[in-house]
Amino acid sequence: MKAKNITYWVLTIFLSIGMLAGGVQQMLQIGGYNDIIKALGYPLYLLSILGVWKILGVIVILAPKLTLFKEWAYAGFFFAMSGAAISHVAMGQNFFEAVPSLILLIITVLSWYLRPDSRKIERIIK
Repeated sequence: MKAKNITYWVLTIFLSIGMLAGGVQQMLQIGGYNDIIKALGYPLYLLSILGVWKILGVIVILAPKLTLFKEWAYAGFFFAMSGAAISHVAMGQNFFEAVPSLILLIITVLSWYLRPDSRKIERIIK
């Protein structure tokens, strides 16, 4: 049980750092995201929206309680990362362009799956 908890926190911290760094860069439209989003055919204002939601998602995932909001945050991360990976592939880009999104997608799923009972919504329902 202790190993599961440590693994959860390592993955969740890594996920949080990745989402926070990406979220800040997207919100401020810096760090090369403008070129990426243009190449994928999306409008630039989408970056600011995604960036703000990623930052809020990190806050919710790291905060205690808020189990319903955690489910929404994980779902948002899942949709954002799977959508990013699919967008790269759909636009005919090199598969390696999708790898960062796929890594964060896998970490999102693992963090969600390994989360402690105190961070699961079932706790409220029971």
